[in-house]
Amino acid sequence: MSHRIAFLGLGNMGEAMAANLLKAGHSLTVYNRTASKAAGLQAQGATVAATPTEAVQNADFVFTMVTDDAALESLCTGPEGFLPAMKPGAVHASCSTVAPDTNRRLAEAHAQHGTYLVSTPVFGKPDVAAAGKLWLAAAGPASARQQLLPLLEAVGQGTYEFGDDPGAASTVKLCGNFMLGAAIEAMAEAFTLAQKSGLDRQQVYEFFTNTLFNIPIYKNYGKLVADRRYEPVGAAPAIIRKDLRLVLDESRTYVAPMPFANIIHDNLSISVAKGEQNDWAGFAERAAENAGL
Repeated sequence: MSHRIAFLGLGNMGEAMAANLLKAGHSLTVYNRTASKAAGLQAQGATVAATPTEAVQNADFVFTMVTDDAALESLCTGPEGFLPAMKPGAVHASCSTVAPDTNRRLAEAHAQHGTYLVSTPVFGKPDVAAAGKLWLAAAGPASARQQLLPLLEAVGQGTYEFGDDPGAASTVKLCGNFMLGAAIEAMAEAFTLAQKSGLDRQQVYEFFTNTLFNIPIYKNYGKLVADRRYEPVGAAPAIIRKDLRLVLDESRTYVAPMPFANIIHDNLSISVAKGEQNDWAGFAERAAENAGL
């Protein structure tokens, strides 16, 4: 079934997701603050809106994929926010990585307007998004979730539901990004120890990722760490540093100490302070540098 969809936020992830919704046969209207980023989708048949309000006014579903909490709240409920223009009963799929309370606040605003918010953060790099193979978490009102799930099949290989609390899926996303960072740090330290003891980093990487750690995360991020080449850029260090700050905020709120999260956040802070432009996994280089490699 074809639906009228608005997609707001056309970074590398958003553009790929929007393209897959278009390929699935949906009627798509897109908006991006930098309008030139919409040109590719326009060529594929999408309508380009001049404002967020124009983008959503006829949409049954609104997808957002923006950088951070401030951008999402401004886009949704700011002075030129799209919420007042949404059709009653329409569903907002909030895909950005934001604090759980941000999606909770926005969900309350939606409820007052007669619309719905379902938090739908995604896992995967831009190439995974382009292939329609993202993993998604979803949380929000059950009826809205059920309406949204068929559309998510166009952008992902699977969606897992986490109940009615729209903050729950955001918590899952933060936990996942923390676990990715911990895996990168673990490999960085392990491969550095192996190299300093005289072993070949690549050989150690190949052994572990073909045996005990034969999973995509260790294979994909592990290759970057083993090669000490952190390209292509999936996400910039500043973006994931923001995510780790949100992780630490949640850990303090719930009095759940996360010492490893502090280490990853600090390493990403060094990457940001140095102005590094490679993939966020480049913080793994700290382990090699500290060992004198």
